[in-house]
Amino acid sequence: MDKSTVQIGVGTLEITDEEKSAVMEVLDSNRLSYGPKSREFEEKFAKLHDNKFAVLVNSGTSALRIAIACLKEVENWKDGDEVIVPAITFVATANVVIDHGLVPVFVDCDPKTYNIDPSKIEEKITDRTRAIMPVHLFGQIADMDPIMEIAKRHNLKVIEDSAETMGVTYKGKKAGSFGDISCFSTYVAHLIVTGVGGFAVTSNPKYAEVLRSLANHGRDGIYLSIDDDKNLEEEKSKEVIRRRFRFVRPGYSFRLTEMESAIGICQLDKLSNMLKIRNKNAEVLMENLSKFSSSIQLPSFDKEKQEHAFMMFPIVIKKDVGFTKDELVQFLEEWNIETRDMLPLINQPVYEYMNIDQKEYPVADWINNYGFYISCHQGLTQDNLQYITNVFDKFFSSKS
Repeated sequence: MDKSTVQIGVGTLEITDEEKSAVMEVLDSNRLSYGPKSREFEEKFAKLHDNKFAVLVNSGTSALRIAIACLKEVENWKDGDEVIVPAITFVATANVVIDHGLVPVFVDCDPKTYNIDPSKIEEKITDRTRAIMPVHLFGQIADMDPIMEIAKRHNLKVIEDSAETMGVTYKGKKAGSFGDISCFSTYVAHLIVTGVGGFAVTSNPKYAEVLRSLANHGRDGIYLSIDDDKNLEEEKSKEVIRRRFRFVRPGYSFRLTEMESAIGICQLDKLSNMLKIRNKNAEVLMENLSKFSSSIQLPSFDKEKQEHAFMMFPIVIKKDVGFTKDELVQFLEEWNIETRDMLPLINQPVYEYMNIDQKEYPVADWINNYGFYISCHQGLTQDNLQYITNVFDKFFSSKS
């Protein structure tokens, strides 16, 4: 078998003539700052995820940051208050909690879905707990029914970190439609791609107002765009002019340009087909790799209950199988199949000061030591999928 001359990457990017034309339309308009394309992108994205409002920002991390800042302000959280966070997720989820003077309280994960385990949440709730932040990992929505029941019972807010999951449902409800605020990413190699970008979505008008202000330096909500002082009646115009350089809270410069929004609008139209292809590719990989199921755990989800976006294809090596994660990962990389760790969090050097006992999180510890993911994106060809299969065959043949 010949080695692939091109790396089979974990993500893909396809910019077509449609996106190029949309960007040129923006450039020809001489309008780069927040404008009609951004408003259209926000409206369509909010509607897609069954929310009333969407605030476009420059990353999914920025969306999480303003979500925490908004809730801390509006709900009067104090420094030292706690937010429930899964023990497996990208570091941004925990970092934004810490950056706002709050404490992330980690909860172990479900061994099949890798999302936060609802049965482990309540034992971590204290009188300082203010929110639960479920993360929809790898394209699969967390088990939201019990999470929402716990939140309601303990009067907690819910922030959905949906950076890796968009456009799919859990029991008929869209990702991002459960939480008080939900956050998405449009970073390159994600699902809908704008290069950089993200969204904080909500159906709460007060939260929407504060989120938009926070993303714009904390500016008075009367003037957040250069359009906000145009075509007004005289008295209203005077009020806007008087307040348009007024700042009412500490904020950030998290704005995005019309160019990214133009690309995003085009990408939205392709999302449904993209998800179908990703699911078909995942089905091929699961069928082809199922013969190794005694050694590796493949993705698992209940098709009767939910859909899957398959942003990635996670694999966890079972214990005591005669080879290590490093051996398999190195073999795949040598054969030009890119891999990534499955978002280890609690063992990161940056959190050493917390003195986290890994043994208290046995599922996360297993995933950290044995888990990785490969691609199943819409850019893969049938030859790519067969090549991936053949490389796995080659590795397991060498171990028999």
